[in-house]
Amino acid sequence: MIPPGIIVSAPASGTGKTTVTLGLARAFARAGVVVQPFKSGPDYIDPAFHSAAAGRVSVNLDSWAMAPGTIRGLIGRAAGADLVIAEGSMGLFDGVVRPGATGNGSSADLAALTGWPVVLVLDVSGQAQSAAAVARGFASMRRDVRIAGVVLNRVASPRHEALVRSGMAEAGIPILGALPRRDSLALPERHLGLVQAEETAGLETVLEAAADFITAHLDLTAIRAAAGGHVAAEAPRQLTPPGQRIALARDAAFSFVYPHLLDGWRAAGAEILPFSPLADQAPDASADIAWMPGGYPELHAGSLAAARTYLTGLRAFAETRPVHGECGGYMALGTALIDKTGARHEMAGLLGLVTSYEKRRMHLGYRLATLRTAIPGHRAGVRLRGHEFHYSTILDQPDAPLAQVVDANGDVVPETGSRRGHVTGTYFHLIAEDAA
Repeated sequence: MIPPGIIVSAPASGTGKTTVTLGLARAFARAGVVVQPFKSGPDYIDPAFHSAAAGRVSVNLDSWAMAPGTIRGLIGRAAGADLVIAEGSMGLFDGVVRPGATGNGSSADLAALTGWPVVLVLDVSGQAQSAAAVARGFASMRRDVRIAGVVLNRVASPRHEALVRSGMAEAGIPILGALPRRDSLALPERHLGLVQAEETAGLETVLEAAADFITAHLDLTAIRAAAGGHVAAEAPRQLTPPGQRIALARDAAFSFVYPHLLDGWRAAGAEILPFSPLADQAPDASADIAWMPGGYPELHAGSLAAARTYLTGLRAFAETRPVHGECGGYMALGTALIDKTGARHEMAGLLGLVTSYEKRRMHLGYRLATLRTAIPGHRAGVRLRGHEFHYSTILDQPDAPLAQVVDANGDVVPETGSRRGHVTGTYFHLIAEDAA
């Protein structure tokens, strides 16, 4: 049985969605409510914080990359929970122009598919009654998306709150609480977004403070009563793991891998064998494939270049068995990585790829890749849906292209991935095989 749920969303990024989501998850959890968190869209950082706050692993649900059955299968993880809390991405209706597997990737598409009502977080700084016009517009935008109510954020004073409340009352918009300005709860940021949960000092203190803040200013009873939904869970779609025994790089430099993929591999009978390049560990010699996830290798490039056991072991592994890298893992498989200071660090040299952070340029968006050759777990000719988010630039890529890659609009993407011998890599992170 799937419990009722809500989606915490907003008109735009930076309005306080994550703080509200984390505060709600921890506040309900410590009150004895079993919370299942989810994240709309392709994001590695937020789900780790959700998991810490709720005590259950948060999973991404992506309407552009995932077929409806895949989404419903992942929602089945909520069985046994009392409440679903999903965090939206960007603004509620923000997505790509062309629909993907289920929708355009917007949180609104997820709300429509599941029936989860939206708790809309509004940054009301710099406005008063006009905030009601924004809320009314969101409430009327789509008939298949229901706004349960709004959370007023960054309220300047009691007088300010009263003015905003008067506008909401006139517009007929329920208010679920009002949060005063409080910068002390902001999570630290890094060049790729929020710092990872495991890197946040005093995370429990932060989560408890967020829960205290939310409990003091929001109507938790009304929020739980507003939860709903009409989604029915399906059996999870069977995934083909990249191998039976998978050596998985896992540490502060390589941590970006979607939980639903790991769960799917395990469900298919695969065994995950973690190893830490930063601790100078080589992939397990008994593994039949090595997987290098994304992460922050550029922040640890010197340590990786000096990790002789890791490099020697990985090179020996690649002589006889497949190795695949995604984004940061792809760069680590290359010949060299140039950091933001211009310093060159020698990487594994299993691919000819040379990447640089000296001149930052954002590469962001959905990717649809048609494989020219097989990668572990996927045959040649298959279409893969994924997402790319990095600031590095390719200086040299002499190897054979791995795939034909286009973005969500169908425009050709020059970053095709690489293949050399048993080694393959892509800049995009795999989310799902295309069901079409």
